[in-house]
Amino acid sequence: MSYPPDPAAPEPGPVYPDPPYPGTPAPPYPGSAVPAPPYPGSVVPSPPYPGSAASAPPYPRSAVPAPPYPGSAVPSPPYPGSAAPPPPYPETPAPPSYPGGAPQYPGAGAAPSYPAAPTAHPGVPPTYPSGPQPTATAPPYIPPQTPPAAPTPAAPPEAPAPDDLDYRHAGSRIHVAAHQRGADATAIGQLAVQVPGFLVSLAVVASFAVGILGTAMGWLVVLAWLASGALVFHRPTELAFARHVMKLRAPLAEERARLEPVWREVTARAGIEAHTYELMVENSTDLNAVAAAGHVVGVTTYALNEIPSSNLAAVLAHELGHHTGGHAWTGLLGYWYSLPGRIAWAFMRGIARIAIRVASVFSLAATGMVYLFIGMFVIGGFVAAWYITVPLVAAPYLLAYVGRQGELRADRQAADLGFAPHLAQVLHHFQAQEDAVKAQAAAQGRQLKEPGGLAKLLTTHPDNYTRLQALEPYLQLGR
Repeated sequence: MSYPPDPAAPEPGPVYPDPPYPGTPAPPYPGSAVPAPPYPGSVVPSPPYPGSAASAPPYPRSAVPAPPYPGSAVPSPPYPGSAAPPPPYPETPAPPSYPGGAPQYPGAGAAPSYPAAPTAHPGVPPTYPSGPQPTATAPPYIPPQTPPAAPTPAAPPEAPAPDDLDYRHAGSRIHVAAHQRGADATAIGQLAVQVPGFLVSLAVVASFAVGILGTAMGWLVVLAWLASGALVFHRPTELAFARHVMKLRAPLAEERARLEPVWREVTARAGIEAHTYELMVENSTDLNAVAAAGHVVGVTTYALNEIPSSNLAAVLAHELGHHTGGHAWTGLLGYWYSLPGRIAWAFMRGIARIAIRVASVFSLAATGMVYLFIGMFVIGGFVAAWYITVPLVAAPYLLAYVGRQGELRADRQAADLGFAPHLAQVLHHFQAQEDAVKAQAAAQGRQLKEPGGLAKLLTTHPDNYTRLQALEPYLQLGR
């Protein structure tokens, strides 16, 4: 450090001041109120020159002296806004270095890449990329490993019913019959047998309607009841009847996929439009099907899922025979028009039973008087209106006979479509079920009650052997 030149001295050349001795304070700068900076290489700052201003006071409530003023060669912490980074504090470890370089933060280009966890050594805590260093040295908890349980073998899926049907008309045009439905002798017989019941029902409806509502309104009610028979052919009414009375439902998607191809083949062989009828399903474990109302064909879930397609087609062809022969709509129409008479007859029987029970409480003579009155009433009915009472008594037996003939006609319809062998298999299945029930009852020491003579006359289906015998001509032709 050189002093400023003296203006009165000659200028022989540059004058170099002597360096101060070690330990000797350096003179201050002329006109400077602050102490001169220490000589380069000096460790201890020099005290202020005599006569200079006092050193800067310490910071309030600070026990250490203030840092030297700017211009000092001794490094000092920068003030706020200084560009120089502060030195690390004593005893502070340097931040750990990231393996493979510092991570990239969002916005700096590529996605962040974090280093793999270091391998832990016994007694040495692992080094983490950032954050405070853990102090625990215990090894991490490892849950006990249990060997996996042996997988339970799944139950094999049930094999679907075999699709062995001969689809002769798949994808081809079919000959459509001129008449989609009709009324054969069985259907006409059902209507004829129901006439007495219809007359009784008409009398019952007219008596109640006219007696309660008067002549004009009463006959309007009678006409409305007569016109209600057309609902048998009303598709929404049929579906409501099938759902709520017969407990049928619409088929599911997989059921429809199974049922519709078989139904199309059956209707194609018969020359019937497949969409003429509604297919429905009954939740049942019995092998059965039903022709309901005028446009409904119902089949049980057992028949749909458990028997081969050829047997299912034979069952559907049998029900189609009921529809094309008119058995379904004539049976339902006769039942509807005879229903008021049936209700009146059930009401009279209930009154008679109540009268007999009440009379039996008092005495045997009172009970005999009630029986005598009921007998006289029945005999008077036979004598006064035999043309009504006799058909009413004979109607159940006649209807059962017509029903058995209708079943045989439907079997022949299915046989004409080429399903005689398959329908015979279904009938053998029915007979095997009956035989199994009888054998089980015999093994338990029970004897099933066989229907008597009159009870057999009231059955609406012929026995299986009778139906198989009626199919024999078709089975011999098939051989």
